Amino acid sequence: MKTYIIIVLTLTLLVSPVYSAGSRSIEDKVSSDIKAYNKGVDLMLDKKFSSAEKWFRKALSSRERFAEAHNNLAYVLRKQGPDHFEESLKHYNRAIEINPNLAQPYMYRGVLYVRMRKMSLAQNDYDKLNDLDGTLAVELQYVIENGREKEPEQFFGVSRKLN
Repeated sequence: MKTYIIIVLTLTLLVSPVYSAGSRSIEDKVSSDIKAYNKGVDLMLDKKFSSAEKWFRKALSSRERFAEAHNNLAYVLRKQGPDHFEESLKHYNRAIEINPNLAQPYMYRGVLYVRMRKMSLAQNDYDKLNDLDGTLAVELQYVIENGREKEPEQFFGVSRKLN
C-alpha cells in the first residue's frame, strides 16, 4: 500500500508541471490573439484597412471563434471595395453565428446589404438591431434612407479594443 501511495504521489508531482505549463501556453495564446486583434483595431481606426486585415486574420488564425475579430475583418474588407463584399458578408455572418447578441455586425452587415442593393435584408438587420442597440439602429436607418454612410467616417459598428 505504501508503495502504491508513493507511486501515485510521484506521478502527480511529475505530471503537474506538464499540465500547468500547458495552461500558461493557452493563456499566452489568448493574450497573443488579443494583442493581434487590438493592433488591427488601431490600424482600422487609422483607416489602414489592408494592414488591419492582416492583424485580424492573425487573431483568427488560432482563435476562429472570435466574433469581434470576424466583425472587424468584415468591416476592413468591405472598406476595400466591392471585390471584397462576398468575403466581408461571410465574416459578418460568422460573427453573428458565434455571438447573435453582438450588435455591431448587424449594423455594418446592414450597410453592406445597402451597398449590395439588398434593401430587404438591410431592413431585417435594422429590425434585429433595433432590439439589440437602438443607437446603432438609428445609424443603420440613416444609411438605409440615404444610401450612404455619414462622413467623416464614424466607426459606429466596429468592435473596440479588448483587455
